[in-house]
Amino acid sequence: MMIDRETRKRLIVAVANRVIASADELTDLDRAIGDGDHGTNMRRGFEAVLAAADELSAKSLSESLKGLGTTLVMKVGGASGPLYGTLFMSLGKTLADEVSLEQVADAVAAAIDAVKARGKSEAGQKTMLDVFFPVLAVLREGGGDFPARLRAAARLAAENTVPMKAIRGRASFLGERSIGHMDPGARSSELIVDAVADVMEGCA
Repeated sequence: MMIDRETRKRLIVAVANRVIASADELTDLDRAIGDGDHGTNMRRGFEAVLAAADELSAKSLSESLKGLGTTLVMKVGGASGPLYGTLFMSLGKTLADEVSLEQVADAVAAAIDAVKARGKSEAGQKTMLDVFFPVLAVLREGGGDFPARLRAAARLAAENTVPMKAIRGRASFLGERSIGHMDPGARSSELIVDAVADVMEGCA
């Protein structure tokens, strides 16, 4: 699978537009169990990414991912900036322009470890990781129709954070009151995976 310049730009634009379009929803989710700025922060970060789409996509996949992550760290702010920045920068450390599904899975696994270390979190604690672990499982399985299975796994995983009690992040201060609300980080992660799956289907 070759991720050429055109495909890199499609991926960057699709992810940025999906997050930007959902900013109000993310803010509403964060207002319920956080400080209400997740959507605003993510929109600011991905608007900067979108503005730099031509510049980022002109680089190799590795450098474009690192640049995307750096942009998010600088522009998003709060806890989300370092976490999503770490995710993309870690992906950029191992992915080349020509990649196999196995290499993508290995890169996602390494990125998950980097996010775990940065956020001092694990799966099951009502965070973005609760989406990426099931996504990694689908990537490991491979096989046909995996973009649709990626999308379905991410959607279900985000929904599964609703009954969870938050252990990490600002939502953890609410204790039992965090139960019954979808984690905004899980939802934004779902949006990112969904946008990537759309582009993958278009390349098939």
